[in-house]
Amino acid sequence: MKEKISKLVNVYKKYGFIGFCKKLYAYIKANYLDKISFKAFFFKGKYQHLLKEILNGDYDRIILWRSSFGYNVPLYQRPQHIANNLAKNNCLVLYEVTTMTDKVKTIKKQTNNLYLFNFNNILLNNLLMQELKLVKKPKYIELYSTDWKLSVANIEEYMANGFGFIYEYIDHLSPELAGTAELPRNIVEKYEYAMNNKKVYVVVSADELEKDVIKRRGKTNLAFSSNGVDYQFFQNNNEKYKLEKEYLDIINNGKINICYYGALAKWFDYDLVAKIAQTNKYNIILFGIKYDESFDEKMVNNENIYFLGTRDYKVLKYYAQKCDILTIPFVLNDITKSTSPVKIFEYMALHKPIVTTDMKECRKYKSVLIGKNHEDFLKKIDQAYKLRNDKKYLQILDNEAQENDWSKKAEAIINLIKKDEK
Repeated sequence: MKEKISKLVNVYKKYGFIGFCKKLYAYIKANYLDKISFKAFFFKGKYQHLLKEILNGDYDRIILWRSSFGYNVPLYQRPQHIANNLAKNNCLVLYEVTTMTDKVKTIKKQTNNLYLFNFNNILLNNLLMQELKLVKKPKYIELYSTDWKLSVANIEEYMANGFGFIYEYIDHLSPELAGTAELPRNIVEKYEYAMNNKKVYVVVSADELEKDVIKRRGKTNLAFSSNGVDYQFFQNNNEKYKLEKEYLDIINNGKINICYYGALAKWFDYDLVAKIAQTNKYNIILFGIKYDESFDEKMVNNENIYFLGTRDYKVLKYYAQKCDILTIPFVLNDITKSTSPVKIFEYMALHKPIVTTDMKECRKYKSVLIGKNHEDFLKKIDQAYKLRNDKKYLQILDNEAQENDWSKKAEAIINLIKKDEK
């Protein structure tokens, strides 16, 4: 309860009273009212038949993706990409939705072998578990290390019913990321359970996280799978998307255009961005969400800095393509040293020069120019601008993007679990 209150306080600070009321209602509806579905009750036979039909399909294994991330959230990131690529690799994936964003009260087919599923619907979930007992193929539950909904008891119940447990350790465990004053108990307990049980399959996305796992439990049932990019999606630029006049006016004002998209939070280096803006040589264009109150506190009356809100994943690339340089200006701390930024691989696929601060996961790539400090970052921006039409550099960007396609990231997970399948 203490954790939920802490989360609600942060939501109030972020969205104000009216926004808080809307979010609170949506949360109560999604997590409590939608547990009971009259549709599932009155059409129980229909859903039982549908589940049988789905489970009788042609696939190698079943994966229940259990984390309240939502499929249609504004930030289309690792969970959706991994789920899509597991499905393409002949896994039947039932992806947990939240009715706050997905409006799926029962079950919905997304693509072949990928279904959006409301695990919060008690009757539907019970029907699924009954049918899964009859399935002889390998079954797994997969979730994020940042999930604070499921308890260790929930995980053990799945494992007692023949499920393998895939624990994706994808971020430094921090209250800042959880949006609470202290780390939620379920996050801490699941982490300890995974670190003390070598039967758990652990997937890490960054070197620092891998070191932590090896220190705690060795290399048993461990796989490295950093974040990645849907390479083909970023190469498909045939769609004629009309950019807003406001945006066109900014990028055509005669200055060099630097773009960042993603969360704006306490780990964003606002002082660095302010220094860049003060040179009066650049437009700094920011897309994304205000994850906390830090942007409004730090970015007050700054010329040359433009916050343009969120854009759908499907069209965001058209905005980034118009910019000269793409960047990740993060401060260096426990969170960012364990972060594999999704956007860095998307930047590669957009064939735009990349400048980041000195994050460990960014040092790995030849295409990324690293600013060791603020002064060096400014120098790297100048260097990046000169590289924007350099054929050799553009080829490095393309090669590293292809090497980090999401298909390879999902393949690492499949290779980890299939070695134990009979």
